[in-house]
Amino acid sequence: MASCLGLYIEGNLIKYAKVSKEKDTKKVEAFGIKFCERLEEGVKQIIDETYSYKIPVCINLSEENYQYFSMFALLSQKDLDKAIKTEFDTFCADKGYNPNVFETRYAVVNERENEERLKVIFVAENKIELNKQVQLLQNYRLSGAYPLPIAITTLLNKDKSKKNCLIVNIEEKTTITTILNNKIYDVKVLEHGSRDFLDKINLKENSYQKAYEMCKETTIYTSDGKELTEEQTGYLEEIMPVLYPIVGQVQKVLNENIEKIENVYITGTASLINNVDLYFQEYLNNVRCEVLKPGFIPVTPDINIKDYIEVNSAIAIALMGLGEGIADMNFRKVPRNERLKAILNLEINGDVKSKMLESGLLTNDLKQPLDRIEKKLLNVVAGLLILFIVYSGFSLMLKSQFEKKNIEAEDSILNTRQQILLAQKDDNTIKQIKSDYTTKVSNIEALNKRLEEKNKVKGSIPTLLNQLMNIIPTNVQIKSIQNTGDRHIEILVESPKYEQIAFFIGSIKTEVVLTNVISTSGQKSNDVITVKIEGDLP
Repeated sequence: MASCLGLYIEGNLIKYAKVSKEKDTKKVEAFGIKFCERLEEGVKQIIDETYSYKIPVCINLSEENYQYFSMFALLSQKDLDKAIKTEFDTFCADKGYNPNVFETRYAVVNERENEERLKVIFVAENKIELNKQVQLLQNYRLSGAYPLPIAITTLLNKDKSKKNCLIVNIEEKTTITTILNNKIYDVKVLEHGSRDFLDKINLKENSYQKAYEMCKETTIYTSDGKELTEEQTGYLEEIMPVLYPIVGQVQKVLNENIEKIENVYITGTASLINNVDLYFQEYLNNVRCEVLKPGFIPVTPDINIKDYIEVNSAIAIALMGLGEGIADMNFRKVPRNERLKAILNLEINGDVKSKMLESGLLTNDLKQPLDRIEKKLLNVVAGLLILFIVYSGFSLMLKSQFEKKNIEAEDSILNTRQQILLAQKDDNTIKQIKSDYTTKVSNIEALNKRLEEKNKVKGSIPTLLNQLMNIIPTNVQIKSIQNTGDRHIEILVESPKYEQIAFFIGSIKTEVVLTNVISTSGQKSNDVITVKIEGDLP
C-alpha cells in the first residue's frame, strides 16, 4: 500500500493529510491543521504525529504564475517544446524577466474553438521561492511540489461530477479552475482570498488561530433566509467585502465560457463559512453551487465530512504524490543519487568482493586452471565482443546512409521553403485586402449597433421606473438610480428591515425587471440599512 503526506502551507498555517492508496481504493489515515510560529517546528510535529518519516512528502507551490500559448496541434513533441520555450522567452523579454530564474512545467489541451490548435497551460515558479519550500523539508522525503489549482481537481469524483465545472479555491489567494470535458482548461488567479478577512479579524481577536475558528462559526444570510442574530452573523463585515468581488469574477468566467458550466465547487478556508454555497447560489442562478467534497470519501452519518473539507488542499497535494492528476506538474527535481537509490535499492558494501571469493564464484589465483564455470563465462564474453563488432559495423554503414539521405532531405526542404515564402507573400497581400474590407464592415456594424442600443436604452428607462413603482415595498425607499453603462443600472435603496430589501430584490428577479442581478451585503447606520442593487436591462 502506497502512502503520501500532503502539506498545504500558507503563512503560519499548515494543513496536512496522510493518504494511502491500494489499487483504486484511497483512504485518509490522518489529517488536521496546525498553527505555528516556526514552520520547521510545525512540519516536524506533523511528521512525528503521522509517522511519516519514511514515506514521500508533497507540498504546494507558493508563488506560481500561469501563461497561455496557442500551438498547432500537428507539431511533434520536440518542435512543441521548442515553440513553447520560444513563447515563454518572448514573454520574459517583454516583461524584463530572466527566464533562467523560473522552473517551468506545462500541460496541453485541445482548443474548444479550433480543434486543430492546442492550448498550452504554462506554469512558472520562481526558483528562489521553490528552493525555500525544498529547504523546509530537506530532512524528509520530499518527492513532489505541485501547483494547487491543478492538484485540486483530483478531489472530483470523475463518475459523478459534471464534465464542465469550475472549482473556486478560496485560500490565501483565490483560484478559479475551469474544467471542460473533464480536462483542465484554464486557471484564473485572484488577489482576493481568505488572507484578507483573516488578517482583519486577527486585528480584533489578536490571534490568527482564533480568527480562523471565528470564520468557521460565521453564518452568511441570504435574501431567502431569516434575519440572523448578531452572534450568528459573526464577522460578516470583514468577510462579505472579500466574497462579493470573488462571486463577480466567477460570474465573469461563466459568461466568457462558450460551453455551459453545470457546477461550481467551492473549497478552501472560505468554504468552512456556513451557507457560503447558498451565497454563491443566490447570484449564480444557472449553475449548481456546492462545497467540494473529496470524491472517494463516502458521505455517511458517522463521518463528519466538514473536517475533511477543511483540509481539501492537503488531500489534493497528497493525491498528486500518489500518481493522481497530471504527473508532469511535479516541480520537485529529485537528485540523481536519490533516483538511483530508489531504482536499485542497493547498499554497496565493502565485504561484497570477499564474500564472492569465499563462495568460489571467482578464482583468486591466476595460476590455477580455469574451471567449467569460468570457461562458460569466457565464451559468453567472447560472444558479446563479436556481437559488438558486428553491431558497430552495421551502425557505421547505416550512419553513412542516413547522412546521405539527410543531405537530400535538406535540399528538398530548402526548395520547399522557397515555394512557401512565395505563397506566404501572396497570402499576406490577400489578407491585407480582406482586413481592410473587414475593418470597414465592422465599423459600419458597430455604428449601427451603437445607434440601436442608444434608442433601446432610451425607451427602456420609463418602463423600468414604472415596473419599480409597482413592486417596491412600502418601507423601502429608492435613494438613487444610475445608468452606469450601456444597459447597466445601479439602484441605491434603504430600509429599516433586511426582509423588505430582500423581498424587493427577489421581486426584481422574478418580474425580470433587471437581469444578472447582484447586490451588496448592506451597511447599517442609525437603524437604516443601505444596499446597492446592480443589474442589466432585459
